[in-house]
Amino acid sequence: MKPANTKPVWFLLTQHWLSLCGIGLVTTAVISWLFVLPQQIRGHADNPYAGIIIFLALPALFFAGLVLIPIGIYLSKRQLQRGLTEPTFDRKGALRRIAWFFAITTLINVLIGTQLTYRAVKHMETPQFCGASCHAMNPELAAYRDSPHSRVECVECHVAPGAEGWVSSKANGIRQLVETVLKTSPKPIPSGLASNRLVPASQTCENCHWPQKFGGVRLRVLTKYAEDETNTRSQTVLLMLIGGNRVAGIHGAHLGPGVQVHFVASDPARQTIPWVEYRNTRTGLRREYRSQDWTSRPLQNVPLFEMQCVDCHNRPTHSFELPEQALDKALVLGEIPVGLPFVKKKGIELLKVNYATNTEAAEKIPKELDGFYRQNYPNLYTQRASDIGRTAQALLAIYNRNVFPDLKVSWGTYPNNLGHVDFPGCFRCHDGGHATAEGESITGECNSCHETLASDEASPDILKKLGIAERIAAIQKR
Repeated sequence: MKPANTKPVWFLLTQHWLSLCGIGLVTTAVISWLFVLPQQIRGHADNPYAGIIIFLALPALFFAGLVLIPIGIYLSKRQLQRGLTEPTFDRKGALRRIAWFFAITTLINVLIGTQLTYRAVKHMETPQFCGASCHAMNPELAAYRDSPHSRVECVECHVAPGAEGWVSSKANGIRQLVETVLKTSPKPIPSGLASNRLVPASQTCENCHWPQKFGGVRLRVLTKYAEDETNTRSQTVLLMLIGGNRVAGIHGAHLGPGVQVHFVASDPARQTIPWVEYRNTRTGLRREYRSQDWTSRPLQNVPLFEMQCVDCHNRPTHSFELPEQALDKALVLGEIPVGLPFVKKKGIELLKVNYATNTEAAEKIPKELDGFYRQNYPNLYTQRASDIGRTAQALLAIYNRNVFPDLKVSWGTYPNNLGHVDFPGCFRCHDGGHATAEGESITGECNSCHETLASDEASPDILKKLGIAERIAAIQKR
């Protein structure tokens, strides 16, 4: 008995070149997917460009092949019709085989496709993809890795909850991708506040941080080192009046029950605030404060902002240091030995040099530091060469996470509004220059936010009374 014609399955798939291309793409994607299966299971690729290939390029090939196959079948329908009318053709057997073929391949495609799609979406939400795959984001990635939120994914703060937030973020990502490819990204990158694309804190930060919760008071010990030969240490001790809920203090005054603060900023970065409105819906109190240069200007056709967490905590993750701050921190942590003469002064001098590239900084900072101690302290140089080398690498690390010449990011490019020492911060409003029509000004009293228990003292008595002076000294002793 002559066997029935068994060619219909492959006959369907091989009659047009588009179907053949589709089969090739699907096969290539599946085989490649099998090779990178460990990365798929782990959901992470150490190299950002490998991640793009694994989680984005392979899914694109896979789905492109699936689309091309039915298109090729449709375009070759005349050849298929002629083949299916041959006398030896077993229609029932062919249909059964085709059904089984498409059922099995559909199941395989669904399993592989869903995994590829899921991993692609997850990879696009990783800090590695957001920061390392997009060169313009290198400064933000460096600051992120050195922040308290370095284990929180970017999307937790930069993508609003729900489908609308996800779609908006991907549309914004496409715009950034085009800018990166065409090299039209602004330099330096505008901050989230300046670009007005920051997701409201109520949808992101407040998922973990509850601003109305009572924070009480907190003790802060700020350690500084002088730019003298011995790098003299001094300490400032502050009792921060956090407050919260119905209790006065920083949070209570700005975010307490019924409190609403609106303001106008005359610059995109919100560093100049000429008009402030305070409302308390529980008491009915309303006050309008204006700076002297705003009194004659009408409040119209200007953006009005409602105060939120990020107006003060504007760099909770992507915080860039100034040279003095960074060196004090490195000295406290022991990354730079305090015993090296003039190490802070020389470190600041080297960090503030206008290097053309990070590569130039990597060459000159170690060389200049080495030369300084070799020339001025030859005996110490022979004894502590390893400490000098370690200091050079610490200085270079500070420079590389704060300065990016190619993207025009330098010291102080991104102000930090928390506090008022290095940038205006609190004094944008609490400067004594914002007053009501009756002459009542926004308080600028220091003790409304903190009590100064010691100021730039070598050995504050308050730390001795609290019994923690020796502990702090032991931690900071190098």
